[in-house]
Formats: sequence, C-alpha cells, structure tokens
Amino acid sequence: MRIFVTGASGFVGGAAAARLAADGHDVRAMSRTEAADRTIENLGAAPVRCDLQTVSAEHVGDAEAVLHCAAYVADWGPPDAWYQANVLGTQRMLDAAAGAGARRFIHMGTEAAIVRGQHILGADETEPLALDSPYPYCATKAEAERRVLAANGPEFATIVLRPRFIWGPGDQTILPALEQMAGSGQFRWLDGGRARTSTTHIDNLVAAIVLALDRGTPGQAYFILDDGERTMREVLSGLAASRGITLPDRALPAWLAGAIAAAGESVWRTLRLSGAPPLTRHAVMVMSRDCTLDDSKARRDLGYQPVVSFEEGLRQMSA
Repeated sequence: MRIFVTGASGFVGGAAAARLAADGHDVRAMSRTEAADRTIENLGAAPVRCDLQTVSAEHVGDAEAVLHCAAYVADWGPPDAWYQANVLGTQRMLDAAAGAGARRFIHMGTEAAIVRGQHILGADETEPLALDSPYPYCATKAEAERRVLAANGPEFATIVLRPRFIWGPGDQTILPALEQMAGSGQFRWLDGGRARTSTTHIDNLVAAIVLALDRGTPGQAYFILDDGERTMREVLSGLAASRGITLPDRALPAWLAGAIAAAGESVWRTLRLSGAPPLTRHAVMVMSRDCTLDDSKARRDLGYQPVVSFEEGLRQMSA
C-alpha cells in the first residue's frame, strides 16, 4: 500500500513509518528540514518536503492511505499554536488527502479529546468530546477529531485512534522530563502519585495502526491501550527505574500545585517571558487526575490485542 505519514520524525510517526516500511509498504513522509529528510530515509521512507501549513494534494500524490501523527503536543506555547497545528493543520491534511484521492485517513487522536479536567474512570468512546476544555491541547484535539470523523464518507474512510500515555523505546517526552526533574531535584509526586491511569506502549499503538489500514468501522474512534491500569507512581517509577533513576518520595498536594501553576502561567503571560513556566496547569491536571479507559471497541472492531505487556515493556527498556 502507498502510505503518506505526517510526524515521522517524532516518536509515534517514526515508529509507525519504520514498521510500515519494514512490512513492505511504500511509505512517504512529510519532512520540514534536511535533518528530518535523513531521519525519514533511515526509517525506510521517502521524505516529501512540506509542512502542515503548505501541504497539498500534490504532496500526498497517489497515496492510498494517510496516517496523520503530527500535532502540537506541548503543554505551553503561543496562544494560537495548538489551534494552528492541531485544528487547521489537520483540516489541511484532510483536504490534501481527499483532494489526492486517498481512500483512508487514520488520525492519531488522544484521550485528551474527552478531558476537561475531570477524573475519568472506565470511559469508552461514547464519552462526549471536550470541545470546551479549558486546556488548549485537549480542546484542539477534540475539534480536530470532530473534523476527521465528520469528513468520513463512501470514498474517504476516516478512523481515529486514541492512545493514552504513550511510552516505550524512542520516547521523546516522558523519560527526558523525568530525567531532567529528578536530576534537578524538582520532581514531586502530586497527591502521592495515587491517580490511576491507562497506558499505551508504542508497539501496541503501532500494531493498532497496522490493523486500522484495512479494519475498523469508518467514522469511528478507538481507544488503544495496554492491558490493565496502574497508578501514576507505578508507571513513572517503573519508567525511571528503566534508566537507573530512583524517584524521590517528596510529594505536593494537587490543589497547591495547581495554584502554583496558575500563578506561574499568569506571570509568564503578563511579562511575556521566554520559555515555559516551571509548572503548568495542564501538567498538574494530567498527573493528578484518574484517567482509565475501556478499549473493548478496538478489540472487537479492529481485532486489536496488545503485543507487549507493561511488565515486558519495562524489561525490554531496562535491557
């Protein structure tokens, strides 16, 4: 199959592009720089020079499927950064894919699309999208997903995959942050790390992407998860231990962390300071709220089953 991938220089897109190329697919990938060209070529894919602002049907070419992984995922940035990348960028990809005659569009969604800051326990895909979320990342990923599913039609099948807390070899976010915070003495458990969470190993997500190329009900979203659920303390301690790091026991109440984050954000916005504040409300919310999900629909419609257990994933990373 001819497949056009966005975000291939990142964690998810890169892992997916490498697997798809290894499986014998003709993979082309959006590339913004010469460095990204080299990364993409090393994955076994062909770079196509464009970005989410300039992509067109000509860039997608004769691809039969599009895998859209690119997004603005930071919890801090310019006020319009999330909307420009996650909403308008996704809309441009939809337009380019449809205009090129692609038959299938797989969108990398997230559980954040249903998050307003509430605790979530055992939610499935019937949970409404959080279009009014106070967190820009959540609100824009919800709107992006709404547009993707609305674009589904007889000649253009769209599917959304929703992982939660993606981890594993190649992670560019969680482990580097843990290493930095532990090394600087900044790390604190929020509410003792008691919040419960679902997780998604990168190999499990890539397995679901492969299945979604020709399975699943068009116009539907699917949670993609590891087996079971765990506390934040179990997850983060396990990840840190895979790098030989022991996280300290120091803790902070979530309400206090939230107040500190709100004050810091206000100062950063008012004074237009560069960089990000040391703590954001979004980060506090993610670390302190329960978020457990139900992936029964993916197991039924996609035939999805995790290929790596949480324990095996940690063993592989430690090795």
